[in-house]
Amino acid sequence: METKNYTNDAIELLKALIAIPSVSRSEDKAADKLAEYLDKWGLPYGRKGNNLWVGCQDWDNNRPTLMLNAHIDTVKPVNSWTRDAFTPTQEGDLLYGLGSNDCGGGLVATLQTYRIMLQKPRNYNILWLATAEEEISGENGFTRVANLLPKIDVAIVGEPTGMQPAIAEKGLMVIDGYAHGKSGHAARNEGVNAIYEALDDLVWLRDYKFRKVSPFLGATKLSVTVVESGTQHNVIPDTLHFIIDVRTNEFYQNEYVFEFLRKKMTKCELRARSFRLHSSSIPVDHPLVKRCIERGMQPFGSPTLSDQALMPFPSLKLGPGESSRSHSADEFIKISEIEQAINTYVSLLEGLSI
Repeated sequence: METKNYTNDAIELLKALIAIPSVSRSEDKAADKLAEYLDKWGLPYGRKGNNLWVGCQDWDNNRPTLMLNAHIDTVKPVNSWTRDAFTPTQEGDLLYGLGSNDCGGGLVATLQTYRIMLQKPRNYNILWLATAEEEISGENGFTRVANLLPKIDVAIVGEPTGMQPAIAEKGLMVIDGYAHGKSGHAARNEGVNAIYEALDDLVWLRDYKFRKVSPFLGATKLSVTVVESGTQHNVIPDTLHFIIDVRTNEFYQNEYVFEFLRKKMTKCELRARSFRLHSSSIPVDHPLVKRCIERGMQPFGSPTLSDQALMPFPSLKLGPGESSRSHSADEFIKISEIEQAINTYVSLLEGLSI
């Protein structure tokens, strides 16, 4: 088959997936449709929950393994859509629909690349994985299948990057903070005001800068994004709750940042929701990155999170579409972007040594 035919297959599958609502935790029908196409193309697959994967017929445990990955779930459509989010609509080069850009384009382009690479000589195994619950970093996504996969040496994650390699990605940690006081009548100057108890710590959060700055990701960033306190104007508030959004670079593990904040914030109690979403990166001199650079691509650092945060092996993000279109109204992908992505992936993978 010529590349054009694989592009046509990609668009046919993407239209079918757009038409099936697949918001995180509700991807079962989309996974069923994907399985239907894998059967149609003669690709024996494994499935766990709503995650599907396929290996290669010439699998050799003595060779390294490259994985192509993208996710099948979407966010909920925002209210400002001007068209039906679940009706795939093609207008010239544009294909509209929820999930078309994030991450349907990458999903179908990596799958067609996998099909092409099955027919080409390789000194590595190739595996394709479609994951669920990526948008919420859910336990039933990549985490659920990680132990079922063979050893992976490197991965390409097909998130929308304009087909430029994101070789580093910021981690995420969400922390709940609590300040405690004592209620009283505001008119009689009674009680201990929980808002005032938290002030010094909140100001410290605003002003603190982590010293180690990443060349691709910049600084580790702390942002207080929610503050809740008080019940009415004449009652001194006895509790205050706030949320810290922490975006870590590769120099700081989430666990370290949390313990550091606990030591510095003496008035408030802190509770981390999770430590699992770490920053990730791949060395600039990795063979896959060097191949990208040789082809004129520009490595960069991504502020947005993906399944890379859960991958304990080198990986980079590289996919069709633009991150700025993700989670937006009237989301679209260009047909030409998908065709270019397939050609670019194949060019990178042909003759690659890892």
